[in-house]
Amino acid sequence: MAKINYEYMLPHEILSARKASPLAYLPLGPIEWHGLHNPVGLDALKAKALCELAAEKGGGLVMPPLWWGEHREIQLLEANPATREAAAQKMELRPEDFSFGSMGGKTIEEQAHFYNELLFHIYQQLANLGFKAIFVMCGHGPLPLYANFTAEVFMRKSPVRVFATSEAALISAHAKELGCPVKEGEDWGGDHAGKWETSILMALYPELVDLSLLPQEEDAELIGIMGEDPRKSNLEFGKSAVELILNAMVDKGKYLLQEAETI
Repeated sequence: MAKINYEYMLPHEILSARKASPLAYLPLGPIEWHGLHNPVGLDALKAKALCELAAEKGGGLVMPPLWWGEHREIQLLEANPATREAAAQKMELRPEDFSFGSMGGKTIEEQAHFYNELLFHIYQQLANLGFKAIFVMCGHGPLPLYANFTAEVFMRKSPVRVFATSEAALISAHAKELGCPVKEGEDWGGDHAGKWETSILMALYPELVDLSLLPQEEDAELIGIMGEDPRKSNLEFGKSAVELILNAMVDKGKYLLQEAETI
């Protein structure tokens, strides 16, 4: 099978693959608590594996994931006041190291600006490497806020087409047919370490999920879980979700390249 991970490829392999499909997949995701049963790298691992499968299916090259740079004081499980102490205790860390002011004195605004600048830098580097389109797959739900903003600003000065999404947002219209609990009038937004994310990771990296580590008592506290009970996670559901996600990714990738050709 042809290589699709950019960092592993020889120059002549890159050239051939890029000429066939000048689409770059960029996976994003932080290091974050995802329950006792999932790895802390779930977000980027999920995004990377989905990008790899999409590239294999529809063409394109997968860039190394961006694990670092996002702000660490809001929109993060460890920073959530409701779960901060419990998660920190399990990791034998100090809760105050996830509270306001814990990132060396940088404000939330400064941290957000830094992440935006980092994304701008990556987009430009990918443009300089000859790519005509960039698909940003955000494994962490809040990251499209930054990736979408930077994509829109970047495209004002560059012909390179940039599209950013999360896997849940990408197939929100199909959530009901998957059996996801969609509220009336709302888009499906996925979950955090619940049935959705856990099942997807089971389909992508089955060896990284261990449901036996969760308490089995029905009313037991599940630390840092948002969404359906992860104990309902299963491989069949994960595979069905992944198939829908991949089809949507491949279709969007082809559209981005077609759009780039018109500019």
